[in-house]
Amino acid sequence: MDLLPALATAAALVGVATAAGLVWRARQGRAVRGAGAGRGRRDASTPVLAAELGLAGDAFGADATLVQFSTEFCSRCPATARLLGAIAAETPGIRHVEVDLTRRADLASRFDVTQTPTTLVVDGDGVVHARIGGAPRAETVRAELDQIIRRNHVSVS
Repeated sequence: MDLLPALATAAALVGVATAAGLVWRARQGRAVRGAGAGRGRRDASTPVLAAELGLAGDAFGADATLVQFSTEFCSRCPATARLLGAIAAETPGIRHVEVDLTRRADLASRFDVTQTPTTLVVDGDGVVHARIGGAPRAETVRAELDQIIRRNHVSVS
């Protein structure tokens, strides 16, 4: 094989891989899937219980809970925990809980977690309203919480 066509092919492959990686990275944390969008082994309509995650019964918030699935080896999980903790602290009725899949690998298959961090936005009744794969963006999380809070606090005339 001639050197010039081989170099051109290698350069084209590097370019395509770089473009695909940049597109993938830009989408991380923005894509919000609804509750029924997963392929998980768990029925999407079944409420998530704190005990199911190995948490105390009062671990969930009255209005909503941000359930973050992490692992010890996840480089973006600590920053995600800080972000979700800050959002929960600024909004009454919202809590953030972190579940370490390193110690609870069974939950990864039960909740169809294929990457960490993965965040579930759960309402006060334990119903999953959204799933965010990758490091979430603050505006994405706040928008999901706003929808849940508005739904829960609609005034009845």
